[in-house]
Amino acid sequence: MAFGNNSVQFPNESEQYRSARNELLEAEIALRDNIEKVAALRRTLPLGGLVGDYDFEQISPQVDGPVSLESLFSDKHSSLIIYNYMFAPEAENPCPLCTSFVDGLNGSWPHIAEHVSIAVIAKAPAEKLLRLSQDRKWHNVRLLSSFANSYQQDYAGETADGQQMPMMNVFVKRDAKIYHHWASEMLFAPSDWDSRHIDMQWPLWHFFDLTPEGRGGQRYPQLKY
Repeated sequence: MAFGNNSVQFPNESEQYRSARNELLEAEIALRDNIEKVAALRRTLPLGGLVGDYDFEQISPQVDGPVSLESLFSDKHSSLIIYNYMFAPEAENPCPLCTSFVDGLNGSWPHIAEHVSIAVIAKAPAEKLLRLSQDRKWHNVRLLSSFANSYQQDYAGETADGQQMPMMNVFVKRDAKIYHHWASEMLFAPSDWDSRHIDMQWPLWHFFDLTPEGRGGQRYPQLKY
């Protein structure tokens, strides 16, 4: 016998379980609907500020000479996503959480890049990023250094005292001009939890959320296991 509006049942489940699961299902559907409502609001944002150009050093795939922000847009895409990777020039190691995120991006990169331009930018100098990229086997990630420009400071990827921040920004090109579209500003919003500002782009946490143990305080990614 099925309970509620859901016809799915599994072996030996109780009426109590099915009733609770159907209640949860309603909440999951409401969450899905709200995610789409928020995405629709994001799509209707007016143009943000006009963006000046920046020159980066591209690590992977390697190119000779500086690479401009404008050149990060492909010929067929009018949107550009940039993730700020936390790796300070003086740091010995990069952020483990950022590294986990980019590890995942490396696998999904070809699928994303088919529909939108994307890049990962860090403040660390080129030689550090090259070693890191080779060690992590990031064959797909477009990795660049902002060591010689102010991009991180201008777009909330670096604080006034040089602390690196895991900001994500989206830029759009309109009539040959580049504008800021969106940033993961929940990073700076008060919260009872971690900021979760790029939760929707990071499957790791959603897998943990499926389990009774949840995310837990000890489940942060490490550089090595």
